[in-house]
Amino acid sequence: MDTEGFLQRIGIAGYDGPPRLEALSQLHQAFVDTVPYETVQYQFGEGGPLDPEDVAKRIIARETGGYCFQLNGTFALLLTQLGYRVEMHRGGVQTPNHPGIVDGSHMVLTVSGLIEDPEREWLVDVGMGDGLVTPMPLEAGDDHQEPFDLRLRASEKVDGWRLDHDPRSSLVGMDFESAAVGLDAFAAQHARLSVGPDSPFVRLASAFRRKPKSVVVLRAVGLTETFADRVDRTIIDNPADYFGTLADVFYLPLPHLDATRRDHLWRRVWSQYQEFLAKQPA
Repeated sequence: MDTEGFLQRIGIAGYDGPPRLEALSQLHQAFVDTVPYETVQYQFGEGGPLDPEDVAKRIIARETGGYCFQLNGTFALLLTQLGYRVEMHRGGVQTPNHPGIVDGSHMVLTVSGLIEDPEREWLVDVGMGDGLVTPMPLEAGDDHQEPFDLRLRASEKVDGWRLDHDPRSSLVGMDFESAAVGLDAFAAQHARLSVGPDSPFVRLASAFRRKPKSVVVLRAVGLTETFADRVDRTIIDNPADYFGTLADVFYLPLPHLDATRRDHLWRRVWSQYQEFLAKQPA
């Protein structure tokens, strides 16, 4: 990975020193605030890379963000090159429409070896969209990460952990195994989720940015931002505003897309919105 180029991409200059909690938190917050969780890249039927070096090149070029395998895989590589001890874990996300089976459809990271307490472990996850702003200690307890309240506890599904998410989030929770795995443990799920016609990532173009005190989400052409005291909602009704939102709000200008592919994407997301409206009660 071009470590220096990636640090510049997430707005961190002059990184130096041994692995510390303060630096890990800074890296985590900068990553989720500047690199979007997004499935826009999967709207062309071509899939996307899993290899962290290939993903990093596209993120640096602002061609894509990523989803959990890509974002956490790239963050794991970045942290490893900066001297952190990182492990990957198989997980599963629960939503109102998905039971949250731990089938390796989500990648989770844990980090240890920090200079303050080398044996203490930390939950690190930059690939949940509206998930963590900063790492959580890998121990049972509550954490408020504006605007959400989170709880970490022992999982009832696997030998591992459960993160209960705030009711205002799009997530109910996430379970993951304690056992560490390699990147190849996610290859089959990545192949299915990135190109499968039944994949939720192929069927709906979305983008998430986890700001320090809010989360902003674009689903098809519906833009929402959740704060502690309110939720702002907007419908984007023209392609200029749609691509402007991707560039200005999600730092995703998509320089590799020509006019034909931009037109294809706009027509696709507008169609997704129309399909959503058709399913609503009169």
